[in-house]
Amino acid sequence: MPLEGMLGRKLGMTQVFDDKGTVHAVTVVEAGPMVVTQVKSPERDGYAAIQVGYGERKRSNKPMRGHFKKLGDFRLLREFRVRGDGEYTVGDKVGVELFDEGDFVDVTGVSRGRGFAGGVRRWSFRGGPKTHGQSDRHRAPGSIGAGTTPGRVYKGQKMATHMGAAQVTVRNLRIVAKDEAKGLLLIEGPVPGATNATVTVKHTTKHSTGKK
Repeated sequence: MPLEGMLGRKLGMTQVFDDKGTVHAVTVVEAGPMVVTQVKSPERDGYAAIQVGYGERKRSNKPMRGHFKKLGDFRLLREFRVRGDGEYTVGDKVGVELFDEGDFVDVTGVSRGRGFAGGVRRWSFRGGPKTHGQSDRHRAPGSIGAGTTPGRVYKGQKMATHMGAAQVTVRNLRIVAKDEAKGLLLIEGPVPGATNATVTVKHTTKHSTGKK
């Protein structure tokens, strides 16, 4: 495990069959390619890591062009820790070869934005009664505070608010298959983010089989 993870692009979901004929719902992630733009060493920086560029943009400003050293104009810059015997130099490309079939990974992305949502959708409130004169209170939140004591509304009450568009990490997902020619990872289960969203795939550090 020379590098802890990499960036990728979520392409969508599909299903695949294994050798036993069992169907698996998988998310297809285009892993990389990433280009090493900077190498950090324990002697100089206090830790071992690499900075990578991912994606393309039309143009960068002058300081970033100098930093990129004519490697390209990248949309994103991220840093990943280097572990083990991995050695990288500026200009190296990192792709799907970082993972193997059967590896367990943690996938981080920004969840789909749902806009401003009420209590029923956001927090699964059941709503009010539909009879006994409740003409328009079916999805109302109801009372949010007490009376004399404490005489105020507690902070952190579950109310109607913005839903989604938050960083989410899904852990312990298994890589069912990979396509090195196309640079694709087939990860079992759903991962956060909309189609074409950028996700971070890392080797999991808290693997659990789910058995007790």
